[in-house]
Amino acid sequence: VRDSLLGRLGNDLDFTTNARPDDTKKILKKWASDVWDVGIKFGTIGANKDNVTYEITTYRADSYESDSRKPEVNFGDSIEGDLFRRDFTVNAMAIELTTQTPEFIDPHNGVTDLLKKVLRTPGTPELSFSDDPLRMLRAARFAAQLNFTISDDVMSAMKEMADRLSIISAERIRDEFIKTVMSDNPRLGITILVDTGLCEKFLPEIPKLRLEIDEHHHHKDVYEHTLTVVEQSIALEERLGGPNLVARLAALMHDVGKPKTRALIPGGGVSFHHHEVVGSRMTKERLKKLRFDHDVVEDVSQLVFLHLRFHGYGDGAWTDSAVRRYVRDAGELLSHLHVL
Repeated sequence: VRDSLLGRLGNDLDFTTNARPDDTKKILKKWASDVWDVGIKFGTIGANKDNVTYEITTYRADSYESDSRKPEVNFGDSIEGDLFRRDFTVNAMAIELTTQTPEFIDPHNGVTDLLKKVLRTPGTPELSFSDDPLRMLRAARFAAQLNFTISDDVMSAMKEMADRLSIISAERIRDEFIKTVMSDNPRLGITILVDTGLCEKFLPEIPKLRLEIDEHHHHKDVYEHTLTVVEQSIALEERLGGPNLVARLAALMHDVGKPKTRALIPGGGVSFHHHEVVGSRMTKERLKKLRFDHDVVEDVSQLVFLHLRFHGYGDGAWTDSAVRRYVRDAGELLSHLHVL
């Protein structure tokens, strides 16, 4: 419903029903060209017909135990109860199709919030985030994807409940973070994650880029510089065929070695010698912990390692052998390195 109102409706449609998953599956098998049940334990059955993908989910009322990494799935009996458990009001709208005249259901004023471009929760944000802490990351992701703001009470709850993210699996955090990084405005999403303290819980290297700058030793703001590099990389990624996860992650991580290599030089200077080496190692360790694909881990960490190589080329100081060595070392990542 949200995407339809925003003019973003694609070929993926979501439905909810009081029918139990097994009953939904039986009905779909008689109608759809393909049916799958990989999400059946969460009440979801998928289907495809005429190149349209459908997901039908039984009314739910999920919650997390205080120390559980997986939600306890409880099926509900009403659309009102199902919408109340949704993450945000803009996602808590539905159209009743079983009546003679379709009925628009919006018990939490989602349309109003959609027009205001603001993210609020149907109930209290504390209750919503307690039910599923991943929703805090989803807030940052939706803000980045839709260019929405987040209400003050939701932002406050995200700051207060950031520790709750510890019960969420690395895989779920990774998948949500990827959606933020690959959004139209990742700078906004990352800023929200850092400002709320959420980023500290799964990617602490980024908030640590906010290095203290004293009056005697000046250097550029590494954190702001990093966000700018991300934006610059996005502006150039058409060279890579479009939005590119490896390039965006490399831009985000390219200077993570600076805090550990920062040295103050007498006279007011600051050095970050070998930060690309340290940063490459840190990047590999962090992406592994977040369960990123092996090739992504290797490519991103290699780009971090190589990101200083291109400096100096423009002043004509490179020899032919240096150019050949640069191309050889970059290998298949040469185009990515140029974007970075």
